[in-house]
Amino acid sequence: MIFYLNNCYNTAMNKKITEILNTWYKHFELEDNQYSEFELSDIDYFVGCMLYNHFAFSKALDTMKTMDLSYDFLENCGDDYEKIKSKLEGVELDDDMQKLTFLQEYISEVKSKYTQDELYLLNRLDNHIESMAKRYFDIEEVQKVEFKAPELPKKRSPNPLLR
Repeated sequence: MIFYLNNCYNTAMNKKITEILNTWYKHFELEDNQYSEFELSDIDYFVGCMLYNHFAFSKALDTMKTMDLSYDFLENCGDDYEKIKSKLEGVELDDDMQKLTFLQEYISEVKSKYTQDELYLLNRLDNHIESMAKRYFDIEEVQKVEFKAPELPKKRSPNPLLR
């Protein structure tokens, strides 16, 4: 599969991302390089996550400063990962708004290649990016998210004398 990003406004970055996608499309064409439950859209998702991590958005929630890449994906992408990561690290945009716009356009364009059934991970990334974009456009400050386990009701003793 050969793919070209068309709508993204930064031509140099657009070219690099296209090269990265095509490198991994070619690599994962071989069934031996695929992992269980592999979907072609995984490649686009993980490139999106790498872009997100590289951009280091200032309005990302503390718990979402970076996105983890799947161990299965990393294990099966071979030597290409380090080369691709270094290509991405060489790309810079001027500010968070340009980075955000580029990432939104990237996600929109790659999502157009897949059916609804293949979009689970890309939709997840898209939803996260859109909620972060809302903080930029509404000029909201980042709030800390605290995770608390719900309090469970105390177990009743099976012994009726101890109830």
